[in-house]
Amino acid sequence: MSTTRLIRHAAPLRQQITRLLREDILSGAFQPGDALRESSLCEAYGVSRTVVREALRQLETERLVTVVAHHGPVVTVLTPQDIEKIYEVRRALEGLVGELFALHASEQVRTGLRELLTEMETTYLRGTVKTREEANERFYGLLLEGAGNPVLAEEVARIHARVQIFRRYAFVDDERARISFGEFRRIVEAAAVACDAAAARAACEHHVSGAAALAVDEYRRRLS
Repeated sequence: MSTTRLIRHAAPLRQQITRLLREDILSGAFQPGDALRESSLCEAYGVSRTVVREALRQLETERLVTVVAHHGPVVTVLTPQDIEKIYEVRRALEGLVGELFALHASEQVRTGLRELLTEMETTYLRGTVKTREEANERFYGLLLEGAGNPVLAEEVARIHARVQIFRRYAFVDDERARISFGEFRRIVEAAAVACDAAAARAACEHHVSGAAALAVDEYRRRLS
């Protein structure tokens, strides 16, 4: 096991360890089903059991960790059916985001989304995993801002937390990034240029459908 190194800084230690353990799960240092033993994690990260327990509890709320009776915490294992159901909900939510953006976004936010797409030709299409993640977060932040529905934003944040591990797959593979960028372009053209609510919903749903297929395929590969 090769874990991410802890660099101590001003952020609370619990937050640092939660971030590092999350990153090690998302990157594959810990695989689905791996036991997360407190003693091993304390040694790996150089922190106390209390800090490790707090981090594990947080990641359990994010569904990255599951506590198994008589066994303890493990990296969450899902079935293809579990993933498909999660993405079914994500598809519906993000379709609504696209529709509401087309109907309600201000010209300032529409312009911001169009300008971001131009930036993403570098930061996403030809970017690194880190820059792709950052660009993706900005893209969804603008979509949700334009949609103007805080309740919807909360639900999207929850579903995104559940699919963190799958979203990472799209950022690693250059070909998938190219496909995703084309889908982002269609979303922008429908929602921020044409302001076509039905087309924006369809473009967002199409994007999530492609992400769902990738998630199932890559997760199966990781389990095998």
